[in-house]
Amino acid sequence: MKGFDLTAVLLNPEFAGMLLHGIWMTFVIALGSWLLAMTLGVVLLVIRLLPSRIADGAVAGYISYHRNVPTLVQLMLWYFGIASLLPGELQAWLGDHNGESIFAIIALGLCQAAYFSEDLRSGLRSITAGQAEAARALGHSYLGAMRFVLMPQALSNAMPALVNHTVSLFKNSSLAMAIGVVELTQAVRQVENESFRTFETYMIATVAYLVCSLLIMAGGALLDQRMKASGAR
Repeated sequence: MKGFDLTAVLLNPEFAGMLLHGIWMTFVIALGSWLLAMTLGVVLLVIRLLPSRIADGAVAGYISYHRNVPTLVQLMLWYFGIASLLPGELQAWLGDHNGESIFAIIALGLCQAAYFSEDLRSGLRSITAGQAEAARALGHSYLGAMRFVLMPQALSNAMPALVNHTVSLFKNSSLAMAIGVVELTQAVRQVENESFRTFETYMIATVAYLVCSLLIMAGGALLDQRMKASGAR
């Protein structure tokens, strides 16, 4: 039986390269899907604020779908289902340009946008009506009041929930292995299959995910403190 030897994995150039590539792909997928989710989450919030029952119902339906269908199913729907409906030229282009990662970013981003939108909506609803009235009294237009007065406060109020869902998004990036993306979890599986050091490889993955998640939470807490301090002034 092999004894515990972490250096047998970390000091092996081939294994270390596979793990570093996996970590890099994890950050690419997490960051890409986060940017898509936050952008779309703001758009969904703005649409839901429109005085239209149809718009509100459409956004509510979007949020309900993405919150109640497992993320893994959504990933597979995009990669195996929607991808098959695309023109052949586009499918060939995606095949040559890491299409698995692109579909992972799209699926995770669209799913997480539902959560971000609800977080921002809750943050906005926690602001008293007097804030909007005061902003309009100071001469701000509706968009100006949203941009300079209401949304900064909504973002500050929603920060804890946004950070929690950002951590969830980062962890859910591991689901991309199901459609062939060689991110950290898949890289760990490959290293484990070649090195036969199961405990060492999965311990590396555990520590990597733990450290990154804690850094995200620490960064969110620091940003929250700065936003609250700026608002106090």
